[in-house]
Amino acid sequence: MRVAIVGASGYTGFELVRILCRHPAAELTLITSRIQKGRRMDEFYPALRGHCQLTFQEADPDAIAAEAELVFTALPHQAAMDIVPALLERSLKVVDLSADYRFRDAGVYEKWYQLHQTPGLLSQAVYGLPELYRERIRNARLVGNPGCYPTSVILAAAPVVANRLVDRNSIIADSKSGVSGAGRGTSLTVHFCEVNDGFKAYKVGEHRHTPEIEQELSLLAGEAIAVSFTPHLVPMSRGILSTVYLNLLDGVSPADVDRAFESFYRDSPFIRLCGTGDLPSTLQVRGSNYCDIGWRVDRRTGRLVVVAVIDNLTRGASGQAVCNMNLMSGLPEDAGLKDPPWQP
Repeated sequence: MRVAIVGASGYTGFELVRILCRHPAAELTLITSRIQKGRRMDEFYPALRGHCQLTFQEADPDAIAAEAELVFTALPHQAAMDIVPALLERSLKVVDLSADYRFRDAGVYEKWYQLHQTPGLLSQAVYGLPELYRERIRNARLVGNPGCYPTSVILAAAPVVANRLVDRNSIIADSKSGVSGAGRGTSLTVHFCEVNDGFKAYKVGEHRHTPEIEQELSLLAGEAIAVSFTPHLVPMSRGILSTVYLNLLDGVSPADVDRAFESFYRDSPFIRLCGTGDLPSTLQVRGSNYCDIGWRVDRRTGRLVVVAVIDNLTRGASGQAVCNMNLMSGLPEDAGLKDPPWQP
């Protein structure tokens, strides 16, 4: 499988290159960057010396089509819409890592982002969460790769929402992310002196990942769900920990919760269930495509507390994108993604 990356100079681009360099059935043939055009990848990211000597090019659809069969678009929101239609017209498969093709309703996208230039493609796009849409992804031409926060929150809540074990109007998601989630660009908010030794909430009640979470949980529930979602920035480079609170319905036992998680994720190679005996840490998934999930039933309050951890750059972005590529290409779901985490 010959693949290209459009917008390869950011952290997700780096992570895609890192994974693809050792993928057993994919060859990275072309990378693009408007700003870094003409520069070699291993000069821009010295960590890739001896692994990727490709030079950044302009994102020309004809040149990409001549070199690749599948394209990852790792571009900012709205920028992906400028090139994805041209790639599809040239019979390329696309995994888009922006938010541009994650939503089923253009109106929802436009409320939280901006005007959608290609709303007709939304009906073709498949939301790229394999645990929910594995079979649809296999037949997709265009996949909207999920956001990092939504990946952790949806995976934490999906089994008990789908099995009708919780009050669907009670869902609160409290999430913490490392600084790499803000991207490689510089700004005061991610400056070392502003982040180190600090811990803060941001975009409370207005984060753009909220409607993505609500879309997928509503589809699982068969009715509209509103979620209270609060993200936080923590002084670490990578990782997300989401704690999700859900009120259990009367008569639901801890054993019912256990069975729901075990059944829902029985055939999911990248879900590791910690159960009720242990709650996961971001360190134990660092650099991997795993999502580790643990839970406890608070009998005093009748509330289920679920903790899910992912690496925001792998499972929350590039690793999940490669997993989607595998499914779209008829490859094993875990091809190129079998390395264990980096826990020291």
